Parts: sequence; structure tokens; C-alpha cells
Amino acid sequence: MNTTIDKNQWVFIAIQDPGKNEQIAGLHDKKNNTYFIPAFLKKHEAAECFLNLPRESGKKYEVHAITFEELVNYALKNGFLIFILDKEGKILEKISP
Repeated sequence: MNTTIDKNQWVFIAIQDPGKNEQIAGLHDKKNNTYFIPAFLKKHEAAECFLNLPRESGKKYEVHAITFEELVNYALKNGFLIFILDKEGKILEKISP
């Protein structure tokens, strides 16, 4: 895994159903059959972009901070790539844990 992100750096992701049954929100790119977690380097960019990303109807979402290392471990365990996005949803970096 090559990345410029330090393992202790905070990144921002969406949590689906925060609380008891919370999970990190991932997306599926059907065209490329790729499962990925959208992540952001700045909280306000995450909040802005998540308004335009597809979401499951009836589910609640919140932006949370997580260390990059924790996110990599989660992605690896659950079969996701990590896409670092900007506020417009442009992919800045694709990371395969």
C-alpha cells in the first residue's frame, strides 16, 4: 500500500446508523464492480460531499473522524478499497489496503 497519508492522521468518513448498529458507509461502483469507502482529509469537505453521494433510504448518516490506520484495517477486513475524495467527489487517491 503506497500512500502519502500517515497512519495516525485523522480522516473523515460517513457512519451509517450511528449508535448501537453503526457501520462505516461504503459504496459500490457497479461499472467497475469495486467496493470502496469514501474518505476525506477535511471534515467540512466530507460533510459537503456526502450530501451528493448515494445513500440508503431511511438510514441516518453522520460524518466521523477515524485514524487512517483504523480505516485501513476495517477496509482490509471487509474487502473495501479506500478512495480519498475532495468536496466535489473527485478521487484524489485510490488506496488498496
